[in-house]
Amino acid sequence: MKVNIKKLNDKAVVPAYGSAYAAGADLYACIENDVVIKPHETVLIPTGIALELPVGYAGLIYARSGLATKKGLAPANKVGVVDCDYRGEVKVSLHNHSGIAQTVAVGERVAQLVITPYITAEFVTVDELSETVRGAGGFGSTGSK
Repeated sequence: MKVNIKKLNDKAVVPAYGSAYAAGADLYACIENDVVIKPHETVLIPTGIALELPVGYAGLIYARSGLATKKGLAPANKVGVVDCDYRGEVKVSLHNHSGIAQTVAVGERVAQLVITPYITAEFVTVDELSETVRGAGGFGSTGSK
């Protein structure tokens, strides 16, 4: 699949896969200077790119496991969503989950982008839903007893 990328900044780095079978392409911080994120603070990190995703696909922005485990930095919204009709700059809302200030360096890999198909549902209001064994059992209702 080809995805059109527009560099909004000369220093922007095109997303890149770390290995032949990687599901996520790394997104890079396109910042003028290193950014310090205080403990439990959230900062928007620009990537300097805009995407043109095909209709029927979305870009999901996930944490990079190394950044999350080593620095406690991960997307604040857990998973960011880039809709196929969005043409603005892709930014990562990076949250510092650690108890110490963390630095994001210029050009650092800050998240990963997974491109995936999606289904647009037609929601239909009904009076009753079909019966299942689980029924209305909520959180923890399917675990062992």
